[in-house]
Amino acid sequence: MNFSLSNSIRGAGSATLAVNNAGKSARRSQPMKTAAWLAFSLALPVAAFAAEQVSLLTGPRPNRSPLVDKVRAATERYQDINVALHEDPPFVFGTPCVTGPNEGAMGVHLVRPDRIFDGVLNAEEPEALIYEPGDGGTYRFVGVEFIAAASTVAPGPSLEGHLLNYVGEPNRYGLPAFFELHVWAWEDNPKGNFVDWNTNVSCNRQAGT
Repeated sequence: MNFSLSNSIRGAGSATLAVNNAGKSARRSQPMKTAAWLAFSLALPVAAFAAEQVSLLTGPRPNRSPLVDKVRAATERYQDINVALHEDPPFVFGTPCVTGPNEGAMGVHLVRPDRIFDGVLNAEEPEALIYEPGDGGTYRFVGVEFIAAASTVAPGPSLEGHLLNYVGEPNRYGLPAFFELHVWAWEDNPKGNFVDWNTNVSCNRQAGT
């Protein structure tokens, strides 16, 4: 058998080169694997947070009043303002966008005048729907208001355990004295679910302003 040292050296060198190239390839792929793992790890909490936010907006929450959840269930169809405007009888525009005296807003009110004077307070049938004006004449549904003319209810009316606020006359709405309660069912209010002025609602994009 013929044995060539030079061939063995060349063969060993080729083998060593192949091992070195394989090592370099492995080292080059390692940062890519690490980056992919980090991206995946970071995406998990982001996805979980997004899912949590959707759940908070759409599902019952332990810290949210049962009245808010009841109103949401009864008024979800009004996300499209055209539904309210074309019901029979329809809601009608009652106010332009109402801003707060210091901060926040109430938004645009669509009202059912017949309900204001019927002496009935029903959590599933609000007297007014509240929208925030957006770009291009759009409207975002943010809440509702329960309203009862003072002459039609006993003093100190309440709804699901929540006392309504008294508004005397004259008032900025041109109404006789009435009781009212805002329920921010579709836009969280940092001040509280039932506080009149919502600092997360703005009139800045109302047409003509």
